[in-house]
Amino acid sequence: MKMSNALASLAVADVAAAGSWYERLLGPGSKPMPEVIEWQFPGGGGLQVYAAPERSGNGSCTLIVDDIDDLADHLQTVDITDAQPVSNEIVDTLMIKDPDGNSIAFAAPRSAALAH
Repeated sequence: MKMSNALASLAVADVAAAGSWYERLLGPGSKPMPEVIEWQFPGGGGLQVYAAPERSGNGSCTLIVDDIDDLADHLQTVDITDAQPVSNEIVDTLMIKDPDGNSIAFAAPRSAALAH
């Protein structure tokens, strides 16, 4: 069996409230079901935010970005100011938490070979 893609998902207490925060961060999402908002990314994969109050705030995901500095500027623009940078010789990373407490890492690999 060959896997062809992946979809990250994060549980939130209130999908409408979380959706407005995530749309500031990622732009408009699609709503395939009333309790789900999702984003598809150009390189494949995606992110779903879904209503599950009993599980909210316990998730984490990593989103790959091309330019960590552009992302840092964007976060400031949308008033997300709690980003924590973590870097090493392989990857530059910014860590944030959504309003429910889910951890989101944005990673910019330093080698193009690692980005795929």
